[in-house]
Amino acid sequence: MDVTIFHNPACGTSRNTLELIQHAGIDPAVIEYLKNPPSREQLVRMIADAGLTVRQAVREKGTPYAELGLDNPDLTDDKLLDSMLQTPILINRPFVITPMGTRLSRPSEVVLDILPADAFNGPFTKEDGEQVLDQEGKRIV
Repeated sequence: MDVTIFHNPACGTSRNTLELIQHAGIDPAVIEYLKNPPSREQLVRMIADAGLTVRQAVREKGTPYAELGLDNPDLTDDKLLDSMLQTPILINRPFVITPMGTRLSRPSEVVLDILPADAFNGPFTKEDGEQVLDQEGKRIV
């Protein structure tokens, strides 16, 4: 299965998402988006395909969001996109693209919506100890 993750290795949610993908036996294309940000076209497509607004795709925590005045509700999508591309840490993560769809995997188990359910054999526990998949590889609700 062709899977791409826009990843930040310093982010626990991103690490958990990558590990879930790998737990499914998939070797994804890993794009460290802080080093290799998406193009404007890619970013716009990912946001739309994930069913988000541009504002929902902007990361606030741990970024210069407030300092840049991005909390101004009058800012256009174009201005927000410009800021995200100029300062990639403002792109929320991780975005995952598979043939089954695109998701902003927050929380990490959202990625399960776009991976084959039968790909998992056994349990999966996130870094914080939260179990996501049971002994049979089934999603814990």
